[in-house]
Amino acid sequence: MYSTPCSAPVYRTAEIRTLEAKAAEGLAPPGLMERAGLEAAELARTLAAGGRVLVFAGPGNNGGDAFVVARHLKSWWFDVDLLFAGDAAKLPVDATAALAAWRAGAGDLKIDIPDRRYDLVIDGLFGIGLQRAIGGRYAELVAAINAINAPVLALDLPSGLASDSGRVLGSAVRADHTATFIALKPGLLTGDAADYCGRIHVCPLAVDVTGLLPASGAVIGSNILRTVLPPRRANSHKGSYGSVGIIGGAAGMAGAALLAGRAALHLGAGRVYAGVLDASAPRVDFVQPELMLRAIDDLWAIDHLDCLAIGPGLGTSGEARHYVAMAIDRAPSLVIDADALNLIAGDAELGAVLRARKLPSILTPHPAEAARLLQSTTADIQNDRVAAACALAERFNSHVVVKGSGSVCTSPDGHWFINTSGNPGMASAGMGDALTGMIAALLAQGANPQTALLAAVHLHGAAADALVAAGTGPVGLTAGELIPQARALLNSEL
Repeated sequence: MYSTPCSAPVYRTAEIRTLEAKAAEGLAPPGLMERAGLEAAELARTLAAGGRVLVFAGPGNNGGDAFVVARHLKSWWFDVDLLFAGDAAKLPVDATAALAAWRAGAGDLKIDIPDRRYDLVIDGLFGIGLQRAIGGRYAELVAAINAINAPVLALDLPSGLASDSGRVLGSAVRADHTATFIALKPGLLTGDAADYCGRIHVCPLAVDVTGLLPASGAVIGSNILRTVLPPRRANSHKGSYGSVGIIGGAAGMAGAALLAGRAALHLGAGRVYAGVLDASAPRVDFVQPELMLRAIDDLWAIDHLDCLAIGPGLGTSGEARHYVAMAIDRAPSLVIDADALNLIAGDAELGAVLRARKLPSILTPHPAEAARLLQSTTADIQNDRVAAACALAERFNSHVVVKGSGSVCTSPDGHWFINTSGNPGMASAGMGDALTGMIAALLAQGANPQTALLAAVHLHGAAADALVAAGTGPVGLTAGELIPQARALLNSEL
């Protein structure tokens, strides 16, 4: 879990290495490893309910951080056991010095895990440098850490978690807390991260990260909800708040288009029109009669549409393809979801026309849809969600969200953002349709595309979090329940 009221920078591994090198040039003693170990030790001191701590130190600089942590805890009279899983002769220079300092303080090294009860376990096996799957002795140690009945504090990131993607490399430590150094990394926020990192604590080590290297990535801050829309004027009317068109709802899927329309209404669009492909569907939404249902061809005659969303329940028929082409050609602001994305993925002409659009477009794929758009595989997308989202934004000249745990939002200019709101209750049908309508509503009310996307994605997850906190879900949480909660949360922030 990571949360902040303001946007926090996020750096990939290569950027962290650059930051480390730049910081080391002008940083007065102590060095970065000593600073990291001290800040993590201070956190560990607050987490250890008693005095017994077991520290695991790996074969690289993450192990060096662990040596420093262990030394400080021992100097504060904690009962510290340190298991070193590496070769002292092959340690990097700073880690070698940290090991020597541990030994100088009468610290010894364990080869096996002592048969004792511990109040805290510290994972310092592997950090951001891990590139291959953990196996052998190290996999055994990861399993042992996960089996110990004590809270676990991971140093920098849980061992086995890829720093750039949040992907588990063979096996990974399940931490209760993670003390990450210098700045956040994508692997702490997306992919498998939420199941392994626990509560994340940023230890800045007195490094001015943005001053040394401006970040291309950031966390979506909750403060975005306060600025996405201006205050409503008393002297206004429905035409003041934009009009949204929704196209979708093939046979058996009319509900998807209706959910998107309801979400658009609840997030403030003045008028919402839904064009449903299924001719047998009712011509009125009895749950939300304010939603105006129209024949799709009639939508093009509405001259005051501010945003069009296409895809929820659309299907992949020739008729559906025809409407996707029309939407790309005629829509003002455009949100593309679900089967509309699948049609574009299988049609190079549609993709080329989309790329050439001058007006704003937002794509909302889940990983399988992203894979189709990139002629890749779902596994490849999940292996590097940030890279996949950036590739989509560049290929289609669009703003993009690759949905999932830690949704990744990107802009055509190369900036990317990770969302930290949301929970597993959102793994249910209709959630994507609701998000599509929410984005469209904010666009129609005048939010710029990047802000509309980031605010809707964050609000979507935050509404689910609020519902779970109030006792609704996560099991059985529905998109229909989320929509009014999103409205309430947005109004509370404006």
